Amino acid sequence: MSTDSFFVPGENCASVQHADRFSLLVDGSDYFRVLREAITRAERTIFILGWDIDSRMRLTPEGADDGFPEALGDFLHEVAAQRRRLRIYILAWDFAMLYAFEREWLPVYKMGWRTHRRIAFQMDGRHPLGGSHHQKLVVIDDRLAFVGGLDLTRSRWDTPEHAPKNPLRRDANDAPYAPFHDIHTMFDGDAAREIGLLARERWQRACGRRFAIRAHRVENEGDPWPPSRAADLTDVELAISLTEPAYADRPAVRQIRAQYLDAIARAKDSIYIENQYFTSGSIGAALGESLEKPDGPDLAIVVPRDQSGWLQQVTMGVLRARLHRLLSIADTHDRYRLLSPCVPDLGEHCVNVHSKLMIVDDDLLLVGSANLNNRSMVLDTECNLAIDAAGDPRIQSAIARMRDMLLAEHLGCEVEDVVRERVTRGGMNAAIAALQRDSNEHRTLERLEPALSPDLDRLIPPEALIDPETPVAPDELVGQFVPVDKPRPLIGRFALLGVLALLIVGLAGLWHWTPLADYVNLKSLTRATRHVEALPFAPLWIVLGFTSAAVVSVPVTLLIAATGLVFGALWGSVYALSGTLCAAAVTYLLGNWLGRDMVRRVAGTRVNKLSERVAKRGIVAVVVLRLLPVAPFTIVNLVAGASHIRMRDFMLGTLLGMGPGILLTVAFAHQLVASLRHPTVGSFAVLIGIGVVLVGISLLLQRFLGRPKASEVEAEAQAASDEEKAKASDEAARAHDFRETNTPPRDEAASVATNGKRTDEVNS
Repeated sequence: MSTDSFFVPGENCASVQHADRFSLLVDGSDYFRVLREAITRAERTIFILGWDIDSRMRLTPEGADDGFPEALGDFLHEVAAQRRRLRIYILAWDFAMLYAFEREWLPVYKMGWRTHRRIAFQMDGRHPLGGSHHQKLVVIDDRLAFVGGLDLTRSRWDTPEHAPKNPLRRDANDAPYAPFHDIHTMFDGDAAREIGLLARERWQRACGRRFAIRAHRVENEGDPWPPSRAADLTDVELAISLTEPAYADRPAVRQIRAQYLDAIARAKDSIYIENQYFTSGSIGAALGESLEKPDGPDLAIVVPRDQSGWLQQVTMGVLRARLHRLLSIADTHDRYRLLSPCVPDLGEHCVNVHSKLMIVDDDLLLVGSANLNNRSMVLDTECNLAIDAAGDPRIQSAIARMRDMLLAEHLGCEVEDVVRERVTRGGMNAAIAALQRDSNEHRTLERLEPALSPDLDRLIPPEALIDPETPVAPDELVGQFVPVDKPRPLIGRFALLGVLALLIVGLAGLWHWTPLADYVNLKSLTRATRHVEALPFAPLWIVLGFTSAAVVSVPVTLLIAATGLVFGALWGSVYALSGTLCAAAVTYLLGNWLGRDMVRRVAGTRVNKLSERVAKRGIVAVVVLRLLPVAPFTIVNLVAGASHIRMRDFMLGTLLGMGPGILLTVAFAHQLVASLRHPTVGSFAVLIGIGVVLVGISLLLQRFLGRPKASEVEAEAQAASDEEKAKASDEAARAHDFRETNTPPRDEAASVATNGKRTDEVNS
């Protein structure tokens, strides 16, 4: 083994930093216990970044003897209250509604995050469409950092035993959950300070302002390293690698993928992988090339037996089965094993393998937040750590022991048993085979042959749609899953107009032949109008009333129609247009004053996309948003104010976008009154004519403005530099070539034998 490290900053890592101490934390019980201990030793700053954070979760469900509350939110509040210099910053992904039922409802409003002035909570939705913030890290005083696969949220805690029935394994709603396996890391030194800088950069991007507290270490401060946990390694170099998508003028960063590919290419004896997913085309292609080598390494991949939930099972599960099929075909030398942990008496449940780790030979350790799917390589934000032994026997021994410890946990044996069998039998896979036992009676690792039915294989689209290898433009993403609307047949349109005419005739009948006319009639409306018009400064009161109603989210279209109905075509148009502009200005200023975070709490997650579009395209975006009903009137105004678009552009866009519609709507309302008052064929013809114009304009706007131009989509999708595009193209081509080479024709139905076992039927 070469003594030169293979880390290249800027290519397969961000930087290489020194750590005085490093520990691998296996399973939630190990991580959460030492994290709680370290937090109680914090003095200045704590940064918590995660894909999900739940204030109700308990770090130590077995009970803590430190005198602090158990629930995470209460615990952090009390720690902050007792440390006058301590500030805590919590940054969580502004999650998609797809995950809403898996998370704490409305975390922004949770008092657990807001009861102390030195605890700041922020949700971060600044990422491309379809992406997420998947980094999971904690930094304490810039002296101690935790990086890995565990979020501080529900259903993560478990012990290495993964007992089928553990009374402590219950979520925040007191519901039991299946065994959960994951891996995290703890380290200090310059590497911890570098993670502190990363946390500050993420916070600054989310908040839009620079951070007041610099990342530095004060030598006379206490040591936050928990005394109860000894280091697995000392005096070691850590490579920090990232995945970041191109976004907001920042180039794409794909260091984690490059590091995985470099590590696989360097493997000689063994590649041991634990991961929640196994679908990445580029990683699969690299592993396939390794399997085709006559003298290549053993490959053992530990994954959950089933993907979590039915949606993941029929999407990511199918992609995993396809990749497994390709690797089985490439495995002509019988070195590939896909394995899942088995614990007796789990029934239909399985151990949820959530870890993200790869160990190559005894020389390379890669661990962090990145899954082996394409989105973790190109689309989500990820943070991984890596250690290269570079020929140092001390580090090689530590890395080998970490791998053997994980195998021993899954196989239900001692670490010494794994070491003995590996040395005696001359390889990792041979040692695993020797230690495997009956899964009905013993804990073990079992060969996994993912089932892939032909029907499901045909139904589920390729990975380019579910797990793309490159970021997908918004219009392309919608086009992949949403069919193009077919024009409604003419007979349908005439039927709609017929129904509209019948409704109008029915309304006229009700007006003339029922008591409705006695309660709501033109005379009463006229009396109300004259009463308002008789007041001093009548136009001002009318506009103020219109504005007040619109600000409190009374539908502006209803207000416009009512104004035309009461005040007629001319003055109704004047009052409606004036009231609309005043309401728009008031709510715009309110949004500007509240800021983006508060507006999100009012408007929901839709504020993210609206804010980007309004801020980027200015007056054009305002006109389009006024013409197309993509969000309520008040929401659009608040978002525009929070986006800091110039008020002049906003008001002009509102006037241009809503003015013609207001005039037509008021005219329609006025003509409706005239038709009801004098129901003649001519009056109804004019009414229907105005209605047809309104419907026609709406259809035209949806046709010409509903979809962005191809040039605009291409401009927004321009993510990476030319060099990044070339790399992505080469790697995608490489994965495609591997699939083309190893995938049998669609009509072939042969069986593939691997190590004497029958694999899935081959169906492309």
